[in-house]
Amino acid sequence: MTPPPLTLPQLRVSIQGYAGAFHEAAARAHFSEHEVVTVPGHTFAEVLAQVESGESQTALMAIENTLAGSLMANYDLLQRSNLRITAEAYLRIRQNLMALPGVSIGELREVYSHPIALMQVREFFQAWPKIKLVESADTALSALHVRESGDRARGAVAHSLAARLYGLDILAEGIETNKLNHTRFLVLERGRDASQDVGDKVSLSFSVSHESGSLSRVLMVLDAYKINLTKIQSTPIIGRPWQYRFYIDFELNGTVSVTEALAGIQPITQELRILGIYPAGEKP
Repeated sequence: MTPPPLTLPQLRVSIQGYAGAFHEAAARAHFSEHEVVTVPGHTFAEVLAQVESGESQTALMAIENTLAGSLMANYDLLQRSNLRITAEAYLRIRQNLMALPGVSIGELREVYSHPIALMQVREFFQAWPKIKLVESADTALSALHVRESGDRARGAVAHSLAARLYGLDILAEGIETNKLNHTRFLVLERGRDASQDVGDKVSLSFSVSHESGSLSRVLMVLDAYKINLTKIQSTPIIGRPWQYRFYIDFELNGTVSVTEALAGIQPITQELRILGIYPAGEKP
């Protein structure tokens, strides 16, 4: 007798975008031990609000891309929210050309996708000058519109998940010019505090006094502890001209604790805040 299939615990995950978007692909890969129910948000602010209100249990939010750089607005959202980083995930971004079943590339006259996705595939379409690239709000939404339109002259560029969800054929896989295109995502939860943090990677935010050498002193302390600084980013502090808030990520080396590292930089920083302590994600 065949045993019944295992029932995975359900998890509601807020994502920016629509079913089949890269955010959903990253969520399903990261939470593979759960039955993921994605809660779409039109904006990243809406995504965080969904978690804060309890509409979803967690959020997965892009924070940087190897080609486009950091998503600066998302740093500000993170700073203003009450959510905590509990994990990170990486996704290799593969752009795929898709269309209605049975359609060939030669039949296409318009291809829709998000502007950043189109930017990544323009070189591929140089061989198809009759195809017009049309910007849209979302990669997955573009695939849905192709399905709903029933127009054989329309195609979309999106994740392969979108093709499966909307019954489209993939005409060409991995058409992005740069194959080293990866996005880093943060997993965010509410109701967490430092006592529940587990991991070897730390994300902090802080400001420093408006004087020469103030940031370098912070970095010198971290260097003295042999801490591996993996990211540093700055954003202007609204209402305080020419002053900046810094965001840093670093990995613990096993010899210095978070408490020791924070004790070292606390006296020379202002508004020091732990955004999360979590396991370092596996880079693809």
